Parts: sequence; C-alpha cells; structure tokens
Amino acid sequence: MTSSKPKSIQTMKPATAAKKLGVLLSATPADFQEGVITRDELNALQSAPPEWLADLRRNGPHPKQVVAAKLRVSTSGLLRNGITGPLTTAEIDALKAENPPWLERERTIHAEARKEALRLKQQRQNV
Repeated sequence: MTSSKPKSIQTMKPATAAKKLGVLLSATPADFQEGVITRDELNALQSAPPEWLADLRRNGPHPKQVVAAKLRVSTSGLLRNGITGPLTTAEIDALKAENPPWLERERTIHAEARKEALRLKQQRQNV
C-alpha cells in the first residue's frame, strides 16, 4: 500500500550545499548564500555547473578541504603550518612550485597515515 502523502522536497542550507559542491560559501553569489537549495537544484548544479561555479572550482578561492586535497596533505597539516584560510588555485600552484620543506614533510605524514588506515581497514575485513 502506498501513501497518498506527497513526497517532501529535501532542502539544505547554503553552507551545506557549498560544502557538497566543494566551494567557499563566501565566494558564491548572494542569491545562493541567502536561499535554500533543494536536492534537485544541487543535482542540477553538479551536472551542469553555471559559469560562476565552474570559475570558483577552477580558480578558487578554495575551502581548506580542497586546498588540502590539491596539496596532498591533511587539513591538520595546513593548520600546523599556518595556512588557516582559503587559497586560490594560483596560490596553491605557487606553493607546489616552491615545494617548501613543510609541504614535503606533511605529504609524507599524510601518505603514511593513509597507508596505515588502509592496512587497518584490510585487517578488519580479514577478521
């Protein structure tokens, strides 16, 4: 037996939608920041991003999770080395080109942590 009640529309706050899109909320257009985003609108933004979204993804400023992923370090590693705010793609590329000692160190730490997490996951699966 099916319910005659109409399906409710799922909505989310702009901050949640921005996080799911991998962009910095403060860099999005005002109408995005002030509105409520439905699941269908989010899906549409992901499948056919408007120019503002494509530009943000390409050039930034990027939130710390994206910065960390692009640099192949953890967000904690960024904080340990004084990077507390968003960075643009150009700033990330400059850091990669400079390749400071802290970046090499944090990449090694991050890689080792990922390897250990994978080892533990495989160990749990084999038990």
